[in-house]
Amino acid sequence: MVASWNGLAIAALAEAGALFGEPSWVDAAVGAADVLLAVHLGAAGGDRLCRTSRDGSAGRNDGVLDDYAGVAEGFLALFQVTGDNEWLTVAGALIDLAVGHFADGAGGFFDTADDAPPLVRRPRDPSDNAEPSGWLAIANAALTYSALTGELRYRTVAEEALGVVSGLGGRAPRAVGWGLATASALLAGPLEIAVVGESGAADTVLMHRTALGSTSPGAVVAVGHGGDVPLLRDRPMIDGKATAYVCRGFVCQRPEISAEALAGQVNTHPGLSHLLGQSAEI
Repeated sequence: MVASWNGLAIAALAEAGALFGEPSWVDAAVGAADVLLAVHLGAAGGDRLCRTSRDGSAGRNDGVLDDYAGVAEGFLALFQVTGDNEWLTVAGALIDLAVGHFADGAGGFFDTADDAPPLVRRPRDPSDNAEPSGWLAIANAALTYSALTGELRYRTVAEEALGVVSGLGGRAPRAVGWGLATASALLAGPLEIAVVGESGAADTVLMHRTALGSTSPGAVVAVGHGGDVPLLRDRPMIDGKATAYVCRGFVCQRPEISAEALAGQVNTHPGLSHLLGQSAEI
């Protein structure tokens, strides 16, 4: 079991399960995430991530950058689908570890940690392939986490990490697909959608599913009722009904209690036309 690959699978299962109404897929995502928490995280003591496991036993290899990035992305997706705050908390801790141990001091990231066994040359590679590079995946995770929490220092991490995209994107866009997707999210805001309602209530479920179906690049979603999650804080229900707040930079539009009206707000693309215009000029 490889941490980074399972992080990507968790995100895919959680998002697809929510959108296609397949709760068993979401359950599978939660099950895989539970294994990562129980076996991979802190396996050797402390708070570090182990790269591999087999039959419930952690391997000896320390996690590399794409493990921290992939698992953080998976946990962030799981938080948005389930509303369980634990996944947001752990994702933030993993991003902090990645920034603390893998950052190169110039906005980019090394593939190995600063305390890993020394190599002749410490590798770093921003190019995507069959899976996102750790460099660009951690940029996306940091941007998502910033949008959910309002902590701008993580947005800065993402912006600086995406500096490499401006050069590579024009010459070889397929080599930085994940980075371009993250850049489009950055230009779009990204959209922040808070769904405030009673857990399991029909109107909350409908509003939540509508929010998760947003076509705005990189849109983030928080669902629940309370102040533990910054995006939900000080945003009440209206007339006892599930209420959605659509925001950018924690500045919100008029709250909506209709799923149809919410769909109209979340399926727009401010900023994307600017990105497409730039692409046309290249």
